[in-house]
Amino acid sequence: MRVIAGSLSGRIFESPKSLVTHPMSERVRGGLFNTLGDISGLTVFDPFSGSGALSFEAISRGALRVVALDNDKQAYQTIRTNIDILQAADKVEVFLKQASSWMSGHQNARFDVVIADPPYTDLRRDLLLRVAQMTTDRGIFVLSWPGTEKAPPFIDFSIIKQKSYGDAQLIFYRRTSKQ
Repeated sequence: MRVIAGSLSGRIFESPKSLVTHPMSERVRGGLFNTLGDISGLTVFDPFSGSGALSFEAISRGALRVVALDNDKQAYQTIRTNIDILQAADKVEVFLKQASSWMSGHQNARFDVVIADPPYTDLRRDLLLRVAQMTTDRGIFVLSWPGTEKAPPFIDFSIIKQKSYGDAQLIFYRRTSKQ
């Protein structure tokens, strides 16, 4: 895998070898960040990190800080390796935790951008609602969702853009109310 654009553009990093993780394609990842635009100085939450590709793309494009989570030990180890490869320890903080567990211990944490790319085999809307709530007021929540399913609504969020990529779609929500 490689970082698409920004300060780390072209840098290669590892992908977990397990069948549990399915990294987002470069095409979809590029579309996601091109749609987000300038994220310089923003904080990002990546609760289903896999290889860390979204986290690394975010810091490459100027994000101030990223919190990355994964509950798969092999994925976690791969992200840690990638942090070393990309010399990103000062910007990416990774935890071997399930999103629900980490959020329970960090209830007041908020991020300018939350990017959720959950396993399509375990789409828990209740968990995704909690993940979305980690977004700051007027922040952006991006959801990677199966291309054949209708985008879920989220209370206090409005859909600002949808992009289809065949078997996947990206839905961009903006938080519309104060927490």
